[in-house]
Amino acid sequence: MRSTTSRRAAAAALLATASVLAAAAPAFAHVTVQPGTASQGGFTAVALRVPDESDTASTTKLEVALPTDHPVASVSTEPVPGWTATVEKTKLATPLKTDDGDEITEAVSRITWTAGGGAKIAPGQFQDFRISLGPLPTDTDKLVFKALQTYDDGNVVRWIDESTAGQPEPQHPAPTLTLTKAAAGGDGDHPAAASQAAPAAVAKPSSSDTTARTLGIVGILVGVAGTALGVLGLRRRNG
Repeated sequence: MRSTTSRRAAAAALLATASVLAAAAPAFAHVTVQPGTASQGGFTAVALRVPDESDTASTTKLEVALPTDHPVASVSTEPVPGWTATVEKTKLATPLKTDDGDEITEAVSRITWTAGGGAKIAPGQFQDFRISLGPLPTDTDKLVFKALQTYDDGNVVRWIDESTAGQPEPQHPAPTLTLTKAAAGGDGDHPAAASQAAPAAVAKPSSSDTTARTLGIVGILVGVAGTALGVLGLRRRNG
């Protein structure tokens, strides 16, 4: 009886471990905006971070739609070796006003990066696609960049689902840049300040920190599973 109970406990522990790992894995594989926040009205540089989730296929194209309901007047791309960036613009229903009183009648609405030669994102790898943009709108608290990720086996993953506060994260959340109120007296709304801050803004998070957190979680879960198996073995010897 004790042996049966022990086996059930061990199986439950293993199932719980597998469930947590399965739930945690997708969180590391979304297409995201790095960093995820910027100041309203300012200029910034961000990276669209694209991981390859497939075990067998490589990523060959990324299409990103910029919101036209909250357009950004100035958008530029950073060259990515081996990739070609194509920028599309859309005529604005309501022109944007510049500080000089000029009107901007069109804005970037889509950017498509296409891999050439051997510049694919292979399984287990990621690529940053960096853009500079501003001034950021002041009438919204976020910018949603809906994205399509195309693999060389023809599969297309649509990162277009918008997250809702208080609700579970969707399976394919759209990359989102959260906009915060600008600090009083700050210089984040000046292009010069943005150019100086760009390297820090697009800096990759420490790989050692990410690895440590990931390994820590996995270590705890493996420890739980190991303990359960140890208890099972002890029960068998005693039984």
